[in-house]
Amino acid sequence: MSSYAGGRGEALPWGLVLVEGIVVALLGLILLVAPGASLVFLVWLLGIYLLIAGIFRIIGIFSDSSSWGWKLAAGILCLVAGLAILSNPLWSTTVASTWLVILVGFLAMLQGAAGLIVAFQGGGWGMGALSVLGILFGLFLVINPLIGVATLTLILAIFMLIGGVGAVIQGFRMRREGAAQQPRRVR
Repeated sequence: MSSYAGGRGEALPWGLVLVEGIVVALLGLILLVAPGASLVFLVWLLGIYLLIAGIFRIIGIFSDSSSWGWKLAAGILCLVAGLAILSNPLWSTTVASTWLVILVGFLAMLQGAAGLIVAFQGGGWGMGALSVLGILFGLFLVINPLIGVATLTLILAIFMLIGGVGAVIQGFRMRREGAAQQPRRVR
């Protein structure tokens, strides 16, 4: 089973996984080539994301009013944080990059745990080894975020390159498995 399987067991088309891998690997290369500009860009993206998330959380209250107080508070906090980041991007780059490192650390641990599950389901020892490294690296970033700030773009670039190449390999593997499972037509 693919790590890209959905909740009902269907997998994404192999071509979509392949394109995702190529795009992620290219973004990783951009981070390696222009790390300073990339860090400012990442902080801008974080600010835009927080603004959009805040708006959607507040709008979401109208479709599901359960726990509306918490949703409203979260939406307002996201809006305030997004506006603070976008109104002062240089200050935000230093402060937000620390939080971004912690976020990347947690995401690396989550992705590593998901990769371990896929590895135990037949994904192979290579995926298992990379997943363990991802978990350890994520722990390191969460425990030592200031060291991660200095190397944030390099860390993201490496993760994106590894993840992109992994997705490309997974896309081709999915194509091969899909072709092997299709019955041949007899004329």
